[in-house]
Amino acid sequence: MEALHGVINDINNVLWTYVIIIALIGSGLIYTFRTKFVQVRLLGEMVKLIFGSAGQKTTGKEISGFQAFCVSTASRVGVGNIAGVAIAIVTGGPGAVFWMWLIAFIGCATGFVESTLAQIYKLPRGDGAFFGGPAYYMKNALRMKGLAKWFAILISVTFGLIYNSVQANTIAGAVETAFGIDHAITAVAVAGLTALVIFGGVTRIAKFAEMLVPSMAGLYLLSALVIVVMNLEYVPAMFALIIHDAFEPQAAVGGGFGAVFMTGVRRGLFSNEAGEGSVPNAAATASGKHPARQGLIQAFGVYVDTWLVCSATAFSILLTGEYSVGGELTGVSLVQHSLASVYGTYAPHVLAIIVFMFAFSSITGNYFYGEVNIAFFEGDESGWLPSSISRHAMNLFRLGVVAMVLIGSFAELSLVWDAADLFMGFLCLTNLFAVARLCKYAFIVLDDYVAQKNRGIEEPVFDVKIMSNKLGIHAWGIDDKK
Repeated sequence: MEALHGVINDINNVLWTYVIIIALIGSGLIYTFRTKFVQVRLLGEMVKLIFGSAGQKTTGKEISGFQAFCVSTASRVGVGNIAGVAIAIVTGGPGAVFWMWLIAFIGCATGFVESTLAQIYKLPRGDGAFFGGPAYYMKNALRMKGLAKWFAILISVTFGLIYNSVQANTIAGAVETAFGIDHAITAVAVAGLTALVIFGGVTRIAKFAEMLVPSMAGLYLLSALVIVVMNLEYVPAMFALIIHDAFEPQAAVGGGFGAVFMTGVRRGLFSNEAGEGSVPNAAATASGKHPARQGLIQAFGVYVDTWLVCSATAFSILLTGEYSVGGELTGVSLVQHSLASVYGTYAPHVLAIIVFMFAFSSITGNYFYGEVNIAFFEGDESGWLPSSISRHAMNLFRLGVVAMVLIGSFAELSLVWDAADLFMGFLCLTNLFAVARLCKYAFIVLDDYVAQKNRGIEEPVFDVKIMSNKLGIHAWGIDDKK
């Protein structure tokens, strides 16, 4: 196991020191300038669209824009926002938080582009349902079937298996710290609940996320807000520390500035998933009259994830002063100690419940991404999978997810997180390649949306005739192969 861990670390060092940093930040900056800072310019519209679609009634298997937002948020808002931020601060110091913020700002533009593309190239599935995402626009718009299937396998393994082992690992650790319950008991209970939800299908997952996500996020943000108010006089010093250490890290940070920078970027991407190709799978399921609507809604999700929820964790740790850069206390345990210093001995118990809500919602959201992509292989006879397996791919995948929840509960923490970084890197590069090839169509759609809003049209309607190339567009009143 140590040898495997060493190989993973070697690959990660190359990917995250050179390749991913350039690809992620470079593309994000290009999309930021090309969309004329959509993350700032249309911030008000993003908020308006989210609140406008909340509570929207749906029929059949239709999924509203808000439900799709909740599904993606269920995946994004997980242990990365709690354990991941704590690990970033202990490993890279307070300065890592600054780079998490910056990558979120840049990633907001990337998130808009990839989610808008998912809407443009989504596929109707009947009864008001849609499916889509990077694998679908790789196959239908780029005509790169091999790359599409590679991505489908990669995201199914990354989210359904690897990431879910991270979530299960954190749940088991938090429950043991707070209640003294053995990992085995927690593992079996979480695996059982996972099976109950994921075997119910996409509609059940969407409704489950719509119910759970707002309440869990609200409760966690409220607990952090109380800490901020109680320590209001120290808030300016905290911000000064974050900014100072972003460029001049503490001596305890091994690797200096490079370590701070890469720690913030890694944990930021793991948390907000911008450019990773995961969120577009949820964005494609939403109904709506214009592709840019869901692009804007999902772009705002990056802010919710990093600037709100991740910041809540960072502020709770930094203002209570329970952390030590390079120290042994890290992850969920550090957050539990931080909250306990303010709320008393019951705080770890409450946080364990919040962690369970965050992590379990992520398990269901992560599974959803796999379900969308495993559909590529059900009944597939291309030779990628044996026919005996492809016919039952979905149920085999569901069983695999449940198994990884069990296994992940006992895995070594550092190995789990490093494996997540490795797969995240491959996933990100594959998606960014496709987005770079298709991004011009997202820009056309954005310009059309803004133009209609400027003409006073309250709810813009997409006309596929504005597209210079209609290849792969099947859900907007056209099935054009030209």
